[in-house]
Amino acid sequence: MTFNVKKIFERVTGLVFAVMLLFLSIGIIIGTIRLFALLYDLIVSKHIMTNYVHVISQVLALFILIELTRSLVEYFEVKRVRLTFIIDAAIVFVLRDVMIGLFESKLEVMTLYALSALLLVLGLLRIGSIVVHQRYLMLNRSYGRGEIIDEDELS
Repeated sequence: MTFNVKKIFERVTGLVFAVMLLFLSIGIIIGTIRLFALLYDLIVSKHIMTNYVHVISQVLALFILIELTRSLVEYFEVKRVRLTFIIDAAIVFVLRDVMIGLFESKLEVMTLYALSALLLVLGLLRIGSIVVHQRYLMLNRSYGRGEIIDEDELS
């Protein structure tokens, strides 16, 4: 019986990710059920704006959970975490805070500038990851056919 550390690590990591995926899926189901309960409160309430902000906040929180779940599913399929899913979740998280802060008029100007700069950086990272991925795909396709690509073609 041989002791293979890599196989043990992969099994333990797979088990941990499976448990995380299970809890995230349960969280999405519970969040969806609570969202329907919030919709009922929105219908019967006289203060629509207060409940409306809460409904939007919950919907955006569900988007964040879904993006994180997608990154875990991608890990199971490809055995690597895609940066775009995590950046998407971060963008939705920051946008959620900005939208709620602006709607409730509780966001200070400097905080808005900081969050805007963060959104700009996250957006640039998202675009950069797409460009790098497309370049990687183009290189793999050309090397698979035995072609030589000039550096100018990649720009």
